[in-house]
Amino acid sequence: MLSEKLNRIVNARVGDPGAIAAAAERRVRATSLLGEHGKAMIIAADHPARGANGVGGDPTAMADRFELLDRLCTALERPGVTGVLGTADILEDLLLLGVLDGKSVFGSMNRAGLAGSVFEIDDRFTGYDAETIEAMGFDGGKMLTRIALDDPATPSALVDTARAVNELNDRRLIAMVEPFLSGWQDGKIRNDLSTDAVIKSVSIASGLGRRTAYTWLKLPVVPGMERVLASSTLPALLLGGEVTDPEAAFASWGRALKEPTAQGLVVGRSLLYPSDGDVAGAVDKAVSLL
Repeated sequence: MLSEKLNRIVNARVGDPGAIAAAAERRVRATSLLGEHGKAMIIAADHPARGANGVGGDPTAMADRFELLDRLCTALERPGVTGVLGTADILEDLLLLGVLDGKSVFGSMNRAGLAGSVFEIDDRFTGYDAETIEAMGFDGGKMLTRIALDDPATPSALVDTARAVNELNDRRLIAMVEPFLSGWQDGKIRNDLSTDAVIKSVSIASGLGRRTAYTWLKLPVVPGMERVLASSTLPALLLGGEVTDPEAAFASWGRALKEPTAQGLVVGRSLLYPSDGDVAGAVDKAVSLL
């Protein structure tokens, strides 16, 4: 099965590159961003483009592209999964495999802030732009927005995010903003996941752009999520991040999803690479929270 998928992708990329645009053109679009359960369940797979291939103790877990695609196909086939988030290389492969019918699709936009680099905050837009997201018939774009008060690259990063918010809102496409209050510690960028810091990042992100009618937030689940989600009226999707204690993570997601602005989950590594290897089981459990 895996070799069949591989051959389909490689043959198209080598012999018929136009097949990607054709697949996008005939794709059946989602009728709603939310599933029958009234919440979104989006699988995220844009980590490799930042050089972040690690999961748990394995620094190269996501480096095998064919295995990643196979896991994505398994996740997207599960009932209740509403969409996917990825960079162009991954989303085009999924288009060629024909697994995006009826799913919402979000393009990852800024990937230049490579994990572990000295320029990590200078996160320029090297992925999708709003024009291409619209042309591909996708539903929106996602931008990571780290706000480092000790890094002079932060204003430019905020301007770039605001520009993307504007361009997506102008096209009536979802602008999915993922804010963090971040800082340099021992030569590395660390996200501050304290409740007050996340609230501050939400306040800043909510004000970006000249329009916010189509702006959604993508937020970490931290203690005091009722306060976090009360700090903006913008719809919020909860990100999974890397999970060390699955039971605790699922419980915290379930509690946060009860808040009125929480519209669903965007989860990647913890569902695609669960510790027990059961992708379908992990996805089904996450969907059950909705």
